[in-house]
Formats: sequence, structure tokens, C-alpha cells
Amino acid sequence: MRLTQSLCRAIQVRPEGLATIDGERRRSWREVGDRVARLAAGLQALGVAPGDRVAVLAHNCDRFFEAYFAILWAGAAIVPLNTRLGGRELVEQITDSGAGTLFFGREFSATVADLQRDLASPPRCIGLDDDGAPANGTLEALIAAHEPAIEVARGGDELAGIFYTSGTSGQAKGVMLSHDNLAAMAVNLVMCIQLDEGCINLHCAPMFHLGDIGTFMVTMVAGTHVFVRQLDAAKILGLVASERITHVFTVPAMIDRLAKHPSARSTDISSLRVLGYGGAPMPMGTYEAARAAFPGVDFIQGFGMTEMPSHTFLGPRHHRVGADMEKMKSAGQASYGFEIMVIGPDGRELPRREVGEIVGRGDNVMSGYWNRPGETASVLRDGWLHTGDVGFMDEEGFVYITDRKKDMIITGAENVYSLEVENVVSRHPSVDECAVIGVPDEYWGERVHAIVVPKAGARLDFSELDAFCRREIAAYKCPKSLELRSERLPRSAAGKVLKRELRTRYWQGRERAV
Repeated sequence: MRLTQSLCRAIQVRPEGLATIDGERRRSWREVGDRVARLAAGLQALGVAPGDRVAVLAHNCDRFFEAYFAILWAGAAIVPLNTRLGGRELVEQITDSGAGTLFFGREFSATVADLQRDLASPPRCIGLDDDGAPANGTLEALIAAHEPAIEVARGGDELAGIFYTSGTSGQAKGVMLSHDNLAAMAVNLVMCIQLDEGCINLHCAPMFHLGDIGTFMVTMVAGTHVFVRQLDAAKILGLVASERITHVFTVPAMIDRLAKHPSARSTDISSLRVLGYGGAPMPMGTYEAARAAFPGVDFIQGFGMTEMPSHTFLGPRHHRVGADMEKMKSAGQASYGFEIMVIGPDGRELPRREVGEIVGRGDNVMSGYWNRPGETASVLRDGWLHTGDVGFMDEEGFVYITDRKKDMIITGAENVYSLEVENVVSRHPSVDECAVIGVPDEYWGERVHAIVVPKAGARLDFSELDAFCRREIAAYKCPKSLELRSERLPRSAAGKVLKRELRTRYWQGRERAV
């Protein structure tokens, strides 16, 4: 399959249907299709050829969406760049991917000027906005100057994009995803979520990240995309009300802020049907607050990773009042067409409820890491992707993620899964955010350490937290030390707490691989 087919279908079945909303700009699918084809012609005129890589450095906007499809229409592959990266990291990824062209948003004009100075072979630079000083013109100028190009029909196992991992455990790796990989992800999500053309989706996760699942999924059903460059809880709630948003997909940290926002219960969000989350587990404390704040909204969860997106799904019925709360703690069951398994150190499947490494296979699994055959071989073995996530599967195939391998705490002879402890700590009424890590301990090797951001005005001491945790989990799992912070926990673009960053100061100069 080719990803551009979804755009062609949207133009065919809903030519005058509302495709994109970005502030005052509203365009139909016919208009978007014409602009994409003209922009693709502009790229070709600049020398972009099939198989080339084109990078994008921008916040969410309708022009990012148009550039995304124009790159594919021209037969090239997209390289979405993390907007939080520093100059050195951007230089590394542009150089590594070999991207010869770069789209950028106005906020990154100064960054692009530095890149042109620092890169040995600077890419052609195209401004997504009309202001700024791009070296090779603007998106609007390219569209205006060219007639629509005939699509370069690439698809199947041909490269669609290189998506760099967050690099939380070291240098970022470029994940190669094909047209088939991304199409399989989108088809699966359409079936799981039961989407149709009535979907009005807010691009709430950053578009450079696969957590923004709407790009292909919503296009596939010819729904409507709503974009906004900067998001906060007040802005999201306001857009849901003004644009009658039906679907929002984000991370638990943002759901937590939405639920706790002062206007959450007074804003008209009656249009909102689904609030989805992924990228990081939902602490039970966050879920309970969100369920109370948004009683009429269905929640869904997806588990996956850049190398294997949207692999499991936990649907609305498992989040509703009266549902089995144990299932709600899971990441769901294998999605349609995908397989998942829990294995032991010998690579054999483990019996139900035994903890091991989670592996998966299916048409969504990456073809490999860009220019890293050795690392590709280490995670892709016998057709299975080895995720590095630790968990177990119950008798009905629900997968429970207990930790990342690197986040498991070994204290004495016991394994402690930090997510289990975080689920308890997060439910304390004084806790706003929390993370649990292992820190050096002379007697136990590692001890369970809780890092907590208290709610505004709340007080919390170790003895109170200890007593709270001991009521719910075994004593050896309870935090043995407590650190209170006033600032928010550091997070990746996917909303995951950067535990490597939290651990570094404790383990610097010691043996543990943080």
C-alpha cells in the first residue's frame, strides 16, 4: 500500500469536506490535494528525487501536514525532527539521514541559520511560513509557482520516513518505517477506534512524533484535522469547545493537566467522544481524576514504540465505570493483524502471568535502524521485535507492562517494578507528579527512591508516604527515600519521564548503566 492513497481517496469521496483547520485557515480536501501536488512539483524543481530524504523542523500546523504528504507525493521520505533538540543533535540527525532539503517553521529561523553554518553540506531550506529569511523560498511560493505534479507512486516496503528515537538511553537511532508499516498502523487504528468521516481530530501530540497518530489515520477516513502550534490545557479545552473536536490523542501528563484545569468542568466539551493516551502508562491517580472530570468521554490506550507503533489496544469498555480495574491496568490485547508474546531469557514463550520480555511482530514493525545493521540485528530476531519492555500476559491475552528492562530496580534479591510503585504513589492525595527510580545503596545494592512533585500548597513527608504505600504493596517495594521537587519532572516529547536524567546524578561514576 502507499500512504498517499489515503489522500487520493479523501479527495475523491469528500472533495468539499473540511480537511484542515489552522486558526482562520480552513481548507477542503480538494484544496489540500491541489496544494500537495503543487508543492511536490516545487520539491522536484529543487532537485528532490525519489528516495531522497526531506527533513521537517516545525510545530504542528496545516503546512506541516501539507509538506508531509508533498514529500511522499514526490517519492521522497520524510525525516521529522524533534523540536526540542539542540543544535548539535539536529546536526547529527540531518547528517545521519542525508536529508538534502529542510522545511522549517518561523520559530526555528535562528536555529536554521546556525544549521547552515554548522553543517558540512547544508540542506536546501524552505520556510513553512511567509515571514523569516529562508535560503530557498517559502512553501507558499513553491505552491504558487508550479502546476500539480503527477504522483510518484512509491509504496509497499519502500521507505516512507526515518523517525529518530528520543535517545533517552543514548544516541538517537533513525527508525526506518515503510509505507506498509505506517499504513498498517493507520488501518489498525481505524478499526480499533471505529473512526469515520465525522472524526474531528485535534493534533495534540507533536507531529514529529508517531504519537500524533492522526496524520494518516484521520486522512484515511477523510475526517478533519485541527492544528495548533502551542498547546496547553486551556487551549485544548477551548479548541474542543469552539471546533467541536471529537477525538484527542495525547499523553497521560497532558490528560492530568486537562482534568485538573479550573475550567475543565465548565467548558462545553460535549462533542468530545474519545480521549486516547499512549507513549507512557497512565498512573491510576491520573486516571481517576480524568474519569471524574470527563464522565461522558470514552478513554482508550495504545501501546507501541517507534519501532513497532500501536501494537496493542485497550478499548473504551475496559475504561468505563464498572469495568474490571485489573484490565484497565493493562496495555490491552494485540491489535488486529499483529502478534505479541512474552518470552524468557532462552527466547521461549512463558506461561501466562510469568514476567519476561515483550516481543512483537506484524506489518507495523520497522524494517530496521538507518545505517545501523548491527543494532537492527540485535532487536529484530527471527521476525520478532524485542522491545526491551518487561511484562506479562494474562489468560485472555491482555498485556501488562511492568517496566522497562533498564528501569527495573534490583534491591537485595528482589525485583521491583517502578511502574507498580508509581501507580501507588500517584494516588496519594498530595502528589501531583512522581517517578520511582533505583539509587545506590551500600547494603541492598539499590534502594527504591521516590521523586515527587507535590500539589500546590500540599505537604508530604516520608513517614506519611511510607504508611500510605505499605497499605497497598509489599514493604520491600515501598520507597526507602523521598525527594521533593518544586519543578515538573523532565519528560521526552512522548511524555515519558526521563528517568535516565533523574538517575544520572545518583549513579555518576558507579557501575549501573543509567
